[in-house]
Amino acid sequence: MNSARLQHLIPGTLVLLLALTVVWLSFTREPAESFLFPRLISVVMLALAFWNFVRAATGLAKVGTGFTASLLVTIAPGVAVMIIFIFFLAKQFGFYVSSTIAFVAIYAIYDPAPHSDPKSWAKRVGVAIAFMVLMYGLFSILLKVQTPRGMFF
Repeated sequence: MNSARLQHLIPGTLVLLLALTVVWLSFTREPAESFLFPRLISVVMLALAFWNFVRAATGLAKVGTGFTASLLVTIAPGVAVMIIFIFFLAKQFGFYVSSTIAFVAIYAIYDPAPHSDPKSWAKRVGVAIAFMVLMYGLFSILLKVQTPRGMFF
């Protein structure tokens, strides 16, 4: 197997495993009514992940160069923030507060605006708050999805 195909197959396999895990978790948790929305999303995610895996395994995925070392260096800070969010922040502070913190952190990492400029920080925080208001409206009000509770919300 050549390295270009392997560079597509490894991420495709990891995404498929993640999708399988999310589907399994969404169908094994109780109360079942609270997991209707995650079940729907996870099944769609699994179908897309399977399609991506098949394309990578058969060599049909020829777009891009695959998973390179420079790409790993680029995405590693964002992945680190997400790991901290999933395993620590969400349980401690609750979904909305921790999501706002993670959103601002990822935005600050990848935003090319200078970190010493107060206007860029105001923009980052403003966009994060606007996004979280939309998420709150979608999850809590429209879909009535139960999100992780923490010490703040």
